[in-house]
Amino acid sequence: MTALLQEYVVPSDVQYWHSDAPLVLEQGDVLPDYTIAYRAWGGLSADADNAVMVCHALTGSSDADVWWKDIFGEGRALDPSHDYIVCSNSLGSCYGSTGPASVHADGARWGARFPKLTIRDQVRAQMALADALGIRRIQLVIGGSMGGLQVLEWALLDPDRVGAIAVIAASAFHSSWCITWSATQRMSIQADPAFKGGHYAPEAPPRSGLGIARAIAMATYRSHDSLRLRYGRNSGAEVFGDRAKSPEDFAVRNWVAHHADSFVSRFDANSYLALIDAMDTHDVGRGRGGVDAALASIRAPALIAAITSDALYVPAEQAYLCDAIPNARLIEVASLHGHDGFLIDASRMDVAIREFRAYAAACPQGHPSFHQETASYA
Repeated sequence: MTALLQEYVVPSDVQYWHSDAPLVLEQGDVLPDYTIAYRAWGGLSADADNAVMVCHALTGSSDADVWWKDIFGEGRALDPSHDYIVCSNSLGSCYGSTGPASVHADGARWGARFPKLTIRDQVRAQMALADALGIRRIQLVIGGSMGGLQVLEWALLDPDRVGAIAVIAASAFHSSWCITWSATQRMSIQADPAFKGGHYAPEAPPRSGLGIARAIAMATYRSHDSLRLRYGRNSGAEVFGDRAKSPEDFAVRNWVAHHADSFVSRFDANSYLALIDAMDTHDVGRGRGGVDAALASIRAPALIAAITSDALYVPAEQAYLCDAIPNARLIEVASLHGHDGFLIDASRMDVAIREFRAYAAACPQGHPSFHQETASYA
């Protein structure tokens, strides 16, 4: 089981499922066994057909009720009074599921020895969890960012079980733009002398390199207007008051430093590399005759959500998904907050997701579609 980092507080209802069956990975390696940490809300129906699978973002956890609280709860898009909601920590992460921070059979951490993963590997592990939970039918698979990449693979790998998908702030393949940002973060970690080729001791991680990687990532998650309106050129004291770490410095520098410093205490560097490497492999068309052919084969109704100010997974990528998936609807979520708008302004998606779920429930696969319909939510 993963050695959880000290600043990550594990909710009391996190559960662990262990597979003794090996997982054959897409790039040829084999995980002899693995553990998936997950949380579940609501109850599975007698027909085992009311499941909702939630897929988290890059550094997320299984705490969907925390990071997506605005669409979670009775009467909202994710409603435990009707749904059996499951959110698992992705394979390769460090919040309970098997990854580089987990203990190997030899008693030491996997570390840099951990095999290379793809998004498809992560989804196959999630599918095995769903099997173990007795889930026969999944009403909805939903996720944003890395989670959105997984959602697409769910639709392609498990089409008979998945009833509908919601892909938020994600793309059909990792663009050269996204790969570039992954590369800069990877370089910052690997350049830290403490990294030692990934063979660092748990008590002496590459804090500087990982902190810089997080700072780079935070810049890609927000927008020009988001930072201008929140911080401008104000000082730390003007924005944060007594909480400012550097009161005389720019407030936005305080913000960047805060995220870098807090992140290194709650995440593992090798796990971070494993996840961004997996994201860079993302290409729904690999081995399926190309991207267009793969997307055209998706049978489930699809809700595609674009964040209007997203500069990482740009809205044109969601428009492409909507054009290529046979039964797709595109919504534009008005947000100043860039890519992170899928979390910060999640409440603006709630109505659209509820409407989509009602449509998907009433319109089984193969029925007339709402292809290329677009709506805006502010």
